[in-house]
Amino acid sequence: MDDGAHEERFQQHEEILRSLAAMLAAQHEMNRQQVAINQHVETTLARVETTLARIETLLARMIRHEDNGRDA
Repeated sequence: MDDGAHEERFQQHEEILRSLAAMLAAQHEMNRQQVAINQHVETTLARVETTLARIETLLARMIRHEDNGRDA
């Protein structure tokens, strides 16, 4: 392989490495964003579960009061 062909092949490999490094950086950023999204979803889900528990408690109290009023 002459020096010109060797240099061209070397440049191709360098370009592949640059491309892979860019893809890795992009994947790292997407992973970071996904972690933030997952944390937000978990926080939202916890709030929804709390709200649901409160609604269930209120409904149970309302139903109990109606039954008590009928029995009296």
